[in-house]
Amino acid sequence: MSFPKDFLWGGAVAANQYEGGWNAGGKGVSSADVVTRGSRTMPRYVTYKTADGKIHKDELFTLDAPEDAVFGVFEGFDYPSHEAVDGYHRFKEDIALFAEMGFKTFRLSINWTRIFPTGLEEEPNEEGLRFYDELFDECLKYGIKPLVTLSHYETPIGLSNEWGSWVDPRTIDAYLHYVEVVAERYKGKVEYWLTFNEINTLEHGGFMGAGVPSTDPKKLAMATKHQLLASAEAVKLLHEIDPRNQVGNMIAFMAYYPLTCNPEDIMACWQEMNTNWFYCDVQARGYYPAFKLKEYEREGIDIHLSEEEKKVLKEGTVDFISFSYYMSNCAAKQSDAAETSIGNMSLGFKNPYLKASDWGWQIDPMGLRYSLNILYDRYQKP
Repeated sequence: MSFPKDFLWGGAVAANQYEGGWNAGGKGVSSADVVTRGSRTMPRYVTYKTADGKIHKDELFTLDAPEDAVFGVFEGFDYPSHEAVDGYHRFKEDIALFAEMGFKTFRLSINWTRIFPTGLEEEPNEEGLRFYDELFDECLKYGIKPLVTLSHYETPIGLSNEWGSWVDPRTIDAYLHYVEVVAERYKGKVEYWLTFNEINTLEHGGFMGAGVPSTDPKKLAMATKHQLLASAEAVKLLHEIDPRNQVGNMIAFMAYYPLTCNPEDIMACWQEMNTNWFYCDVQARGYYPAFKLKEYEREGIDIHLSEEEKKVLKEGTVDFISFSYYMSNCAAKQSDAAETSIGNMSLGFKNPYLKASDWGWQIDPMGLRYSLNILYDRYQKP
């Protein structure tokens, strides 16, 4: 058995972790740019100022900013995205190294604020557009196909300050304006696109995933709806601009196994797996699954999904599925005997059959095979 000749071996970066140059070339401030350095695993704190002039620092995953919060960059704080690994200045030598490694594809993201600094502009930033022209040209010179994520944890902070980012439906229009500009500009250079990175992290990382400064479940449900609608509209728009475009979704896939064969653990595992399926169901099948609508009903959340919006979701399904896979976890209704396991934005129970990294992430290569199989079984998409 072997991989097909056209298999796209490659590697990946995110603009907010790779580029640096956070205020170079007319770039604006993104949500990642106001997040300070924190734990070993990820930056943790968001800085903002309130009407009293005081600067506040809140934890990323417990953020619930006051209404008068203004997010920004302030002196005395260390922001890792500002320099990152300086890809903004070093991408040519990096891509040359990728070519030496035999890369056939390079997954990267366009930083939205390099094109529209606040997200509110009518005209794009030409210097930002030229930067990605050069980057894509460098990839193509070596026969490396770019796989481009349109939004990867770098929502324009201007949209967060203006109306709470994706909580407001006006962000859909701002996003689609951006998508149209880059799709037209890079037509013929880019044919593989992802609408949002790890879109399913939004419900427990609203600021990181969508620039939403709130943990309110109702606001996050509306932000989710608006991102899913924007994704569907972007699929249609990219197909219209260039029929050769292939557009995928991107989820953070956490494989869960029941801790025991206790039926309650089996049901707990099913519920955890639904956190993977919900967003993917909407993007690949074109409708909200019944289990999510019932969950909203129990929580008193009405997302006001109109017939026209249902039509948009149905018509804007993705061409292929993509996902990140870091580890697996075990699920149980409750367990006093098992140790808990911490992972990349996830909690579960330790699998007694697996070793773990120094960070506590369980090492499970077979879980990748399992994930690929069950995703294909569910969606029958590449």
